[in-house]
Amino acid sequence: MAEVRVIESVLRAGQEVADRNRARLDAAGVLGVNLMSAPGSGKTTLLQQTIPALAPARCAVFVGDLQTSRDAERIAGSAAAAVQINTGRGCHLNPMQVQLGLDETPLDDLAYLFIENVGNMVCPAAHTLGEHCNVALLSVPEGDDKVAKYPTLFQRADAILVNKIDLVEHLDFDRERVRADLDQINTRAPCFDLSTRTGEGLEAWLDWLRQRHAALPAG
Repeated sequence: MAEVRVIESVLRAGQEVADRNRARLDAAGVLGVNLMSAPGSGKTTLLQQTIPALAPARCAVFVGDLQTSRDAERIAGSAAAAVQINTGRGCHLNPMQVQLGLDETPLDDLAYLFIENVGNMVCPAAHTLGEHCNVALLSVPEGDDKVAKYPTLFQRADAILVNKIDLVEHLDFDRERVRADLDQINTRAPCFDLSTRTGEGLEAWLDWLRQRHAALPAG
């Protein structure tokens, strides 16, 4: 029983920090977007396309990786702020790490905070960070079976992006199979086909972000 109480205490503390993170974003009128996917799905490239397209709205990015600052360096040129969060061996970001990022980031002139979670299709979906919405990416090269294999990631999503859709004609990828699997676990989240190479679907994704920002509570 003692061990169970410790686990509950840790989980409760994490939720309290996440709630405080959310309150800080609400007060500043900043939309927090948690991006989750497998490694290599295209999160960083998506942000490199998204951030300039949202201008004049200003965006910050927290980048979660085990090591290096390479992704944050890629984004730094377009974002108002880019914070690298290295987790060491951790397979996901936690609310305390996001809190530290918020401590270092002026929020007053921002409209969006993108949290690029550690590349993992399991652990990030189990932890709230204080975000307003969760976005799951599935890239065509990963295969059309991932929704069924990793349902937790897609169940929690408020939007789902099928990325690298320009490759669908070159790979054995069945869009209808993906849609059918999503129909079994998450019918509330819109699903966008998207290509950062051709621009397909980018405007629909941007419109969704703008709508979510417009729906934020008044600070």
